[in-house]
Amino acid sequence: MKYLLFFVLSMSASLLQAAELPAPQGEVILTVSGNIAHTNGNGVARFDRAMLQDLQQGTITTATPWFEGTHDFSGPLGAALLDAVGAQGATLRVVALNDYAATVPASDLRDLNVVLATHLDGHLMSVRDKGPLFLIYPFDDNPDLFDEVYFGRSVWQIAKIDVGD
Repeated sequence: MKYLLFFVLSMSASLLQAAELPAPQGEVILTVSGNIAHTNGNGVARFDRAMLQDLQQGTITTATPWFEGTHDFSGPLGAALLDAVGAQGATLRVVALNDYAATVPASDLRDLNVVLATHLDGHLMSVRDKGPLFLIYPFDDNPDLFDEVYFGRSVWQIAKIDVGD
């Protein structure tokens, strides 16, 4: 019985640790809060640049209303971020550095291969260039996305994401 109790307690501790993300070692670029299962702070998941680069990456080559011509936007896949934090909600409140916010369905990140761009044409995106994170849809791959609804969801200078119900 004593060994069974030890086993159960050990497994519980392992599950608790599995729900925690490593602590950021560099400057925090993104904070995710709300209905998430994996954290590394007081109820939040904080990511530095290296942690974001460790997530599955994607590249979207597309034209946008904000840049002339077609460009390569690369960074972590939105679905990979949701998986990393154990997001369990249906909506996201995506907030920029200037407090602009948009409500984005979590299904957009999961189903449309959205990228949280950190790089534009291979160059790190600065705040001046709509970085450090810019939510990009594959507009050229799916022309139905090239409209005001998705433009409004394409938040740049992202600092926070709150996962709702």
